[in-house]
Amino acid sequence: MAAQPISIGHFIHGRLQAGTSGRASDVYNPATGQVSARVDLASRAEVDAAVAAARAAFPAWAGTSPLRRARVMFKFKELIEKNHDHLAALITAQHGKVFTDAKGEVTRGLEVVEYACGIPELLKGEYTEQIATGVDGWTVRQPLGVCAGITPFNFPVMVPLWMLPMAIACGNTFILKPSERDPSASLFMAELLKQAGLPDGVFSVINGDKEAVDALLHHPQVDAISFVGSTPIAEYIYSTGCAKGKRVQALGGAKNHMVVMPDADLEQTVDALMGAAYGSAGERCMAISVAVAVGEAADPLVAALVPRVKALKVTQGMDLSAEMGPVVTAVHKEKVIGYINAGVTEGATLRVDGRGFTVPGHEQGFFLGGTLFDNVTPNMSIYREEIFGPVLCVVRVPDFASALQLVNSHEYGNGTAIFTRDGGTAREYATRVQVGMVGVNVPIPVPMAFHSFGGWKRSLFGDHHAHGPEGVRFYTRQKAITQRWPASIEAGAQFAMPTLK
Repeated sequence: MAAQPISIGHFIHGRLQAGTSGRASDVYNPATGQVSARVDLASRAEVDAAVAAARAAFPAWAGTSPLRRARVMFKFKELIEKNHDHLAALITAQHGKVFTDAKGEVTRGLEVVEYACGIPELLKGEYTEQIATGVDGWTVRQPLGVCAGITPFNFPVMVPLWMLPMAIACGNTFILKPSERDPSASLFMAELLKQAGLPDGVFSVINGDKEAVDALLHHPQVDAISFVGSTPIAEYIYSTGCAKGKRVQALGGAKNHMVVMPDADLEQTVDALMGAAYGSAGERCMAISVAVAVGEAADPLVAALVPRVKALKVTQGMDLSAEMGPVVTAVHKEKVIGYINAGVTEGATLRVDGRGFTVPGHEQGFFLGGTLFDNVTPNMSIYREEIFGPVLCVVRVPDFASALQLVNSHEYGNGTAIFTRDGGTAREYATRVQVGMVGVNVPIPVPMAFHSFGGWKRSLFGDHHAHGPEGVRFYTRQKAITQRWPASIEAGAQFAMPTLK
């Protein structure tokens, strides 16, 4: 007999609490297809309560020294390390990605917490003595106020950790609205932050859907919004938030290309494509979904990929031999199948078909096999649109110039890679490609925490990338102070523009 679904609420003002809206949404175990939980969906009143708690906590937290804020982050880091496997298991249970991949996700999020531990150094301003006679000037960076993060299902730990450590360490209070598909990891991190000594109200978790998102976007006391998700929603978040006077960074969708030159190491390239295209069932904004085979690279590349894709070990994520788990929901599975159907209809060559795949003992799970298309062309929907599933498209082009033109013509510009043994070709590609993150013989070029993550074109709305130095800039604003003391003040009113003396 299946266990009864648990109830998942919110975390407001330092405690877990049940929802009061009367609305809830099912949370599934993707490997079994069974409902494992019911998550409460917040009303506007519940969002208002979280914002009120954050606004009340802000003055004291902003006035806390950066060193003391850093010590909370150090303790939070220690608690994440202690609970690393538990967080990973929560990810696997509700997202479906394999446990080893989930552990890697926690590690990449932890790197941002480690970076935030250095906030006393990162918040230092600049000082100039004697900018004029008896006058000194300096700049400081100060927190914004109440910040909110709206995060996607595919990285329920890493993406929130791109946001909340930076925002909180900079002196802001923060409200997280995670995906309602896999909310448990966010609530667990809220409890870890409380254990780390974070004052009540500084961090809240509001579970919800569009009603909660719109309540945050329109709330006059929310000062900044960070978002990661699809491009249509990112554009909506950005335009709505900016119209309400908020600072907004909204990271959108992607269609990431790997250019494979004829001189590339074939074995290394195929290994890289397998992990980058099919890891996490392709549910990554940095997944490689298009392999651009240049010239004579195409035939041997496809020939090497076909048996590897067919041999993918696809099963439930807690099996440590698994290479790929299920997709997140039945609805998403059907969406991916729809794209595969469209690719066949549009004339692409289906070399490996992942439809109809089942895992013995998990027949109701949301599983797909790896899918490989050859002879894909730019007019096809499987090329133009983000599939967000285990589908790799091979596009054949005659030369490097055609490959570069193909990538630069796409509406997305999140990540890209080139595999080659030629340094001049690699340098030319990295310089000229219109994409925010570039890998040279690195398939998924996600920057480390002390750099910043972000795409170009319709993959990012806003001026700031995520975490790293850009994160500090986004979650603070600069103030310039010019000072002199009475003994140096000239007598009489000064009506001309001040100039240096």
